[in-house]
Amino acid sequence: MQIAKVRGTIVSTQKEATLRGTKLLLLQFIDEEGHPLPKYEVAADNVGAGVDEWVLVSRGGAAREVQGGEKLPVDARVVAIIDTIAVDSRMIYSKKDQYR
Repeated sequence: MQIAKVRGTIVSTQKEATLRGTKLLLLQFIDEEGHPLPKYEVAADNVGAGVDEWVLVSRGGAAREVQGGEKLPVDARVVAIIDTIAVDSRMIYSKKDQYR
């Protein structure tokens, strides 16, 4: 899994039939210090993440391991919304501090 920040939503009226009803998000990956990387990816969202939230992303075959997702043509899926990240007793991210 990787850490990413939700940067936006993707809207597509014409898409593969199996993707109907799937929410798509534009994600920017985050490094171990909490800094954004210049790498973006589109991911399916099953947890209801919103813009500016930090999330955990499952990629590759693991992205299709969720119930009902075995046949979806996705390479990445948001599997959790992050509340806090601490490294070596140092707070890297706190969702509650994000909105202060």
